Amino acid sequence: MGIETAFLGELLDEDQIAEGEDALREHATDWGTEDGVEPDVVVYPTSTNDVSAVLAAANDRNIPVTPYAAGTSLEGNPVPIEGGISMDLTRMNDVLGVRPADLQLDVEPGVMGPAIEEAAGEHGLFFPPLPSSGDISTIGGMIANAASGMQTVKYGEVADWVRELEVVLADGSVITVGTKAVKSSSGYNLRELIIGSEGTLGVVTRATLELAGRPQQVRGGRALFSTLSDATAAVTDVVQSGVDVAKVELIDSESAMMSNDYTGADLPDVPMVFLEFHADHGIDEEIEYCQSVLAAHDPIEFELADEETMDSLWRARRDLAFAIRSWNLELQPLVPGDVTVPISEYGPTIEYIKSLEDDHDIRMPCFGHAGDGNIHYTVLVDPTDSDELERGQQAYSDIVDYALSVGGTATGEHGIGLGKREYLEREHGEIAVGLMRRLKEAFDPNGILNPGKIFPQDDDWQRADPADYRD
Repeated sequence: MGIETAFLGELLDEDQIAEGEDALREHATDWGTEDGVEPDVVVYPTSTNDVSAVLAAANDRNIPVTPYAAGTSLEGNPVPIEGGISMDLTRMNDVLGVRPADLQLDVEPGVMGPAIEEAAGEHGLFFPPLPSSGDISTIGGMIANAASGMQTVKYGEVADWVRELEVVLADGSVITVGTKAVKSSSGYNLRELIIGSEGTLGVVTRATLELAGRPQQVRGGRALFSTLSDATAAVTDVVQSGVDVAKVELIDSESAMMSNDYTGADLPDVPMVFLEFHADHGIDEEIEYCQSVLAAHDPIEFELADEETMDSLWRARRDLAFAIRSWNLELQPLVPGDVTVPISEYGPTIEYIKSLEDDHDIRMPCFGHAGDGNIHYTVLVDPTDSDELERGQQAYSDIVDYALSVGGTATGEHGIGLGKREYLEREHGEIAVGLMRRLKEAFDPNGILNPGKIFPQDDDWQRADPADYRD
């Protein structure tokens, strides 16, 4: 049964409200779900006042509101599983100002990565933690999912570069969390609580981001290895040895082969590590030091690349998710794996994944932000083979359990959303999850904000059957 939406016409202009089939279908899913749930209505606020008015009215009527950004998340985070209002924030896309003297930038939540980089770049600055999907993701979505990217090993996560947030609560109240100062010990850190809360505690309407000066020297290259264990051991050694490296990305031989098929790249079908170095001086010495560390792990080759070649390599890395999905149309991705483990456990975890690949006779290419222990793995299955589906699901679950057993996390950057709710208590324990629930109730007593996300629940939502995927 749908909701009564007439009240929205008193709060927003006509072009800010959509109830047509196309709009509802577009907001029913994200990239990680195929068959989602359509909202009853989509609204497009253009100001904090709009967001506040809609939330206050929805809260009074006990109507669910699910924030929606670019839809590029992978765990069903913005799927409106209880219907109601999908609040699309992409029209709040203004860069509000750059303050180069403070190395800061103020933006609305719908601003995407390229706009942030353009505004910062005019002052010789950049936003270091921008994820590899930043070209197609909004800053609001990045904050909601506690996103991170290839440069985390040097610069940290998006969360580390957020200074202040304006947030609208479920009842329409507007608060500011954090400050524009670089540090504070004033009260509870509500800013960190909002970051990664996936729109369940409030709606971000403004963010102050910290920026950094662009490095004067940027060099990159790749190291090739004959075995995956050599490659992962090299990654671990590079991090443990304190090499000042900005990016360390692993690509296994399967991923390299699939990338070649998709992009026309000429990557050797061997495990490899992509590296990039940022510095203002002394970059050659740092590269030499890195080479000496890699040499202990029998690399087939280490080569530096010119700027054009490096751009091609990073493009191949960024397109891997598409390459894997397109490689064999008879095999479809079951789940987007995203565990992160302590760096000492990185190699053993990769080895464990590959042992499951053999045990279950399924393909699981591995790649990811190796420098921070983040492993992206894709379970590929024949969607028409029920036995293979079951083996794939078991392998996925086993990998998450293994990561938790060695002190890791079920998700490094994709969030819990719908797809990983079952792992929340396994990772944090019943008492801690109970505390999280009480925090949710304090922020959102009526439970209208993005209901059904993060917390384990008994409902009939299921991740999309891979048989339904379409390229």
